[in-house]
Amino acid sequence: MNTNETLIHSFYSSFQQLNAEGMKACYHPDVKFSDPAFPDLKGEEAGAMWSMLIDTLKKNPMDWKLEFSKVKADEVSGSCRWEAHYTFSLTGRKVHNIIDASFEFKDGKIIRHTDTFDFYRWARMAFGMTGMLLGWTPFFKKKVQATTRKRLDGFMKRNG
Repeated sequence: MNTNETLIHSFYSSFQQLNAEGMKACYHPDVKFSDPAFPDLKGEEAGAMWSMLIDTLKKNPMDWKLEFSKVKADEVSGSCRWEAHYTFSLTGRKVHNIIDASFEFKDGKIIRHTDTFDFYRWARMAFGMTGMLLGWTPFFKKKVQATTRKRLDGFMKRNG
């Protein structure tokens, strides 16, 4: 296993243990993170997003499971697949999300992290009938993104 593969393992092992500080330690200060729910986070925003999610997961840790596999990396880039099993806090619905992650590295840290997943599949699990009816629409995706942005801004303000 090379150093960047070890870095990816460290990131997801920290996530499995609900250790936000361990995850943030894997990120470069200028990291850029993006996924369908949290697009275009930069620097401290990315670490704060993981802290916020982990704070929520710690309220019901027995309901949390993460698996990761297919870790590959070279000196410049890497990838893996991770699967999260949890209860979505806004609706109380069970979610099993399958995510493909890609990474770029700089100075021994993750400088770019992009997660991709089937947003419509996730919306159906997280929101039930509403997700089934609206989860495929750009309107619904933008609404989710606006809500997550507002929650992250509030979290960062409270935990400044």
